Amino acid sequence: MKKTIRKGLNGIVSMALATSLLVGCGGASTAPATEAESPSYSDQATDEACKNAAEPMEGEYNSCEEPYEYFEPENNETYEKPDENGATLVSANPLSTFAMDVDTASYANVRRMIEDGYTKESIPADAVRPEEFLNYFSYDLNAPKNGDVFGVTTEISECPWNKDHKMMFVGLKTGGMDTEEIPVSNLVFLIDVSGSMKSDDKLPLLKKSLNEFVDNYAGEGRLSIVTYSGEEKVLLEGENLNNKKEIKRAINGLTANGCTNGQRGMERAYEIAAENFVEGGVNRVIMATDGDLNVGISDPDDLENFIKEKKETGVFLSVLGFGTGNIKDASMQRLADCGNGNYSYIDSMMEAKKVLVEEMSATMVTVAKDAKIQVEFNPKKVNSYRLIGYENRQLDAADFNDDKKDGGEVGAGHSVIALYEITTADSEKAINLKYQDGDKKDYGDEYATVNVRYKEPEGSESKLSSYAVSDSDVKEASDNMKFAQIVAEFSLILSDSDYKGDASFDHVINTYSEIGKRDEYKDEFIQLVRMVAKREL
Repeated sequence: MKKTIRKGLNGIVSMALATSLLVGCGGASTAPATEAESPSYSDQATDEACKNAAEPMEGEYNSCEEPYEYFEPENNETYEKPDENGATLVSANPLSTFAMDVDTASYANVRRMIEDGYTKESIPADAVRPEEFLNYFSYDLNAPKNGDVFGVTTEISECPWNKDHKMMFVGLKTGGMDTEEIPVSNLVFLIDVSGSMKSDDKLPLLKKSLNEFVDNYAGEGRLSIVTYSGEEKVLLEGENLNNKKEIKRAINGLTANGCTNGQRGMERAYEIAAENFVEGGVNRVIMATDGDLNVGISDPDDLENFIKEKKETGVFLSVLGFGTGNIKDASMQRLADCGNGNYSYIDSMMEAKKVLVEEMSATMVTVAKDAKIQVEFNPKKVNSYRLIGYENRQLDAADFNDDKKDGGEVGAGHSVIALYEITTADSEKAINLKYQDGDKKDYGDEYATVNVRYKEPEGSESKLSSYAVSDSDVKEASDNMKFAQIVAEFSLILSDSDYKGDASFDHVINTYSEIGKRDEYKDEFIQLVRMVAKREL
């Protein structure tokens, strides 16, 4: 297990801030956060980082004057999510409405836990968000056509963990973008350089990751770097992205020092973003942290409102999580959601390349904002449904047509996968209502209609597209469906879902052998399944 370091009193302040941030953007508070179980450390160590730090480069941040004492605590990570979705009768509520979500942090973080030796029982159930497991992988989906932003792929087949149910697959994909097509960019990196960032899986990995990004980013424009710790510090302001040597020099000069007080780091980052704003371009603050949210705005509501206000100006926020021991998962996810951005967790250079190189255009370039999905089920065909995951993204039915209600942001080349476990109307398990059935209009072979609503990146009014799911979608499971099913099945097992039915590691492993189209990330997934299964034995 990698060792972790946390700040003393300021770490407690950060915990309080993170706990308060568990109330979502304009939403209700959810279940209490849970701490991750992992080995604790009994040693206490004094780290004289400020006294013994190497001579900084010109302009490098090194603000502490006194030695700062550190200690290695019990795991201080926190996770939370609402109760998982239950089954809903179509006759009572035919509409399933939620905001799109392309975050992947949950899968990468749980992967880190498994690789660090966690068992199924020691992985916090609240750390497992099925939709982020599903959306981590690539699928063979229909491309957009006829000027649409989204291509839609639908399918219905058997449910592997409940023989009385079926599964409905909904996949949406935006058009890709070549790196040379990236609009002029205005990027501001807001980097946590407090003492807790010293371990190898934090600031050193972050520096390597940003170097990889700089080497591969083909877009024109400017890049700025703001650090926060004892004070905010501007290392670069509006540096030309073509000046890669100077940018990497600043990145390589970053050091982690002890004090923790962001002062006005977040505000300064947004000020610089505003000063370098590019009309029609990519304007984004990218926050990189191990979970320390002392960014200069201490009240969580004020911080949330500040980020929401800034996104209306066209400056979006993305969050990159690093390291172990201090992750405030729900708070980091919430900040990214409030800032029209995405939340990723980077545990290795392989993940850094995936997020910051392979998926660069999807990470940086938004093609649809406030994107929402509303699936209307036909009671003649579907008796009940259960959406797997997206508990944090649920919306009221009326929110779908309300352009003032936030949705999710989707980048170029992004895909969004939704899986429904459904009971068909002719199933022996169908619940038939005596008084509610009445006369229903017959829509023939349609199971459901998938409605998608979104705004263009600089638009204020949403557009609507609709797609029918019909008998033609009922088929033997494709590779898309099989893989999505076993990813969902694995998440149900890890979270000890009430709806896991006959889900098993063996079924996941055996089904993967039937899938023809694979890649390195899918192969890695099945290795993780085998690792957890072996520990269960």
